[in-house]
This record gives sequence, C-alpha cells and structure tokens, in this order.
Amino acid sequence: MELNYQMFADANTQTTGGLSAEMKTYYGMELLENAKPQLVHNQFAATKPLPVGGGKTVEWRKFGAFDKALTPLTEGVTPDGSGISVSYITKELAQYGDYTTVSDMLDLTAIDDVVLEITDRHGNNMGLTLDTVTRNEIQQGNQVIYAPVLGEGGQQTAVTSRVALTPACKMTSELVAKAATQLKKMNAPTFDGKYVCIIHPSVAFDLRQDEAWIAAHQYAAATELFSGEIGELHGVRFVETTEAKIFCGADLAKNSRNLAVNGAVTNSATVGFDGGTVDSGSLAGRYVLIGGKRYKVLSNTGSAMTLAEAITAADNAVIYPGEGGAEGCAVYGCLFVGKGAYGVVDLSEGTEVIVKPRGSSGTADPLDQRSSVGWKGIHAAAILYDEYMVRVECGSSYSGEDKAN
Repeated sequence: MELNYQMFADANTQTTGGLSAEMKTYYGMELLENAKPQLVHNQFAATKPLPVGGGKTVEWRKFGAFDKALTPLTEGVTPDGSGISVSYITKELAQYGDYTTVSDMLDLTAIDDVVLEITDRHGNNMGLTLDTVTRNEIQQGNQVIYAPVLGEGGQQTAVTSRVALTPACKMTSELVAKAATQLKKMNAPTFDGKYVCIIHPSVAFDLRQDEAWIAAHQYAAATELFSGEIGELHGVRFVETTEAKIFCGADLAKNSRNLAVNGAVTNSATVGFDGGTVDSGSLAGRYVLIGGKRYKVLSNTGSAMTLAEAITAADNAVIYPGEGGAEGCAVYGCLFVGKGAYGVVDLSEGTEVIVKPRGSSGTADPLDQRSSVGWKGIHAAAILYDEYMVRVECGSSYSGEDKAN
C-alpha cells in the first residue's frame, strides 16, 4: 500500500516547497509504516476505490443469492432464468487530519530527526484515527450475544442487555463456539477457512484461562498470522488490540464517578442529586443508571437532572454512568466477522503526508520561523452484510478499571 503523492504536484497547495522527491517519499513511507500496526479493523474489510471524478459518496453493490433450482429440466425446453437482486449501500466520505508546527528545525537538504520523530507520531495518529472510524461504524451491527453471568459453581445466568453485564460475564470457549455457529448458520464466508474475532487484551486474559484455548505459536508455522493475532479457538482466529471497542461512561462528577439521588422521587423526570461537583449542562445527552435501568439525561444543573422519562427512586439511590454495564462497569464489544462483512475505502488513495518547510508560508510566516508536519486522509466504512458479523458483549476481570476508547 503506497501513499498518493500526486497532490504534492499542485503548486497552489504549497505543501512541499523545496522538499526533494526522495524526502517526500521517505517521510511518507515513515508515516504509513507507523500507521499500519494500528489498522487492525481495516485489515479484514473489503476495500473500495475512491469514486472516479472526486465524488463525495462511495457505493458498494450487494448481490442477493439465487434460490435453489429444484425443478427438473424438460428435454428441449429452455426454462425461465433467474433474475439477480442487487442493492446498494452508500456512505458519505469524510476527511480527517492533524498537524504539528515546528520552529526553526527543518533541514531541507537531509532527513531531519525532529521531523522524522513527529512523522512517526503522526503515522501512529493516522492509523488510530482511521481505524477508530471503521471500528465505530462496524460496532453498530444488529447481531449481538450477551455473555451470561458465571457463578462460582459454573452455573450461568442469562443476560439480555448491555446494562446488565457485570465483570462476571466473561468470555468463554462456549461463547466463541456460539458466535462461530451463528456465522456458519448464516453461511458467512471465511478467511481461508477461519472466522476472525477482534478482541481486547482484557478479554483475551480471561479467555486464555479456558482449557480449550489454542495459543497462536502452536499453529503459526503452518499458517501466516494476521497482524496482532494471538491464537485460535473453535475455528476462530483472534486478533488482539487495545482499540477493540470498550463501552464505558465517564465519571458523572468532577470529583466522583457516581452520584446519589437527593430526596425520594415518585413518578417524576426531575431528579435531585448530590455526591459530587457537576457543571450545568455537562450531563446533557448522556445516560445514567438508576435502580438498574438506563435513562437519558436531557439537561442538568449543578444539583438536579431532567430525564427523558419519569422515574421512581429512593433517597440516596446510587446514580451510575449509563454508557457501560451494571454499576457503570466497562463492557467489551468482541467482533466476530466473516469475509466481506464490511467495507472501507482503499487507504492507498487520498492519504497524504504534508511537510511544509520554513519559508513556505509567505506573509503568514514573515521571519521564516515555522515549519509543519501533518497528514490528511479520506475515509469511510460501512456494514455490507450484517449477518456476516456477530458482536459478543462481555465483561472481564478488568471491567472495574478500563475506560472507554
């Protein structure tokens, strides 16, 4: 995968004045090499070129399956053929980028250590940014399995929503088998005979305790590993990344994670609270958990909040952040995918590294004191076949300390 340097040819952009072609290539490849390890979610996507002519929308075609042809043919008679069902999935392209200004440090005649270091950091930033855009899109799939609560004796208690998940709802080999079975039942294509799960290290820690776990080094010699791959179980290859989705709400107050109901509430949408310092409006649009149920906050002052619906709650009932699991704990979205489940635009197109040396900014920098290093990229992601992916939501041994990402 190579970066597109054609944009540098436009003199009006003033992106590389005085920078040699060799240096442009060097900095560009440094940026991309540092981005690649972060692009975990993108590596399993079906790629699509950017629209011809610079349009702002990318389109994927989705073909339906043919029905079984169970009617025997009649000799000499040509039967009616089957039509093909085609639907279209479109996504608006968006542009992302960042830059850093450097003072009096860029050497135009050689590879500059400071610029190189900044380029490395921006490569990492670009990878994380574009990977997160893809992750947030594909985490919206409709196929969800909630991990059951595991008792000390091995008994299981079913969970039916995210807010009921606890740290005891851990990933197990049985859940892996269920997710793989669901994909098989939907005839989801595989990656060389295996499905893939993108998993957080906190969840991988729990799964490694399962006796059925197969470590990656036991089969790595026979099969090329994906970037970040750690092992295989029940026909699913696991790829570990700290960027695997974590659902968890931020602290409700400046000096406290939780709040408390101040005065009993009976069938009212207005709830007084204490237990922490809260700025007016800081909770608007967020969710809270009260009595095990999740409510949306419409507005708030420093001592009361207005919810989207009326509730009944006792005095001093705990108010938890409502974006994660029970009592505000972290919940992990473990994505099991088959081939072709989602698509992204080709990252080799529309991605640039931009190095502006001192003296390239005209009157905006009259003393030639500043240079800058940055990146810019066009990206979009979309779920193509929702039935080809399953999200297993679970807790972990680290649910009490991990934060949202």
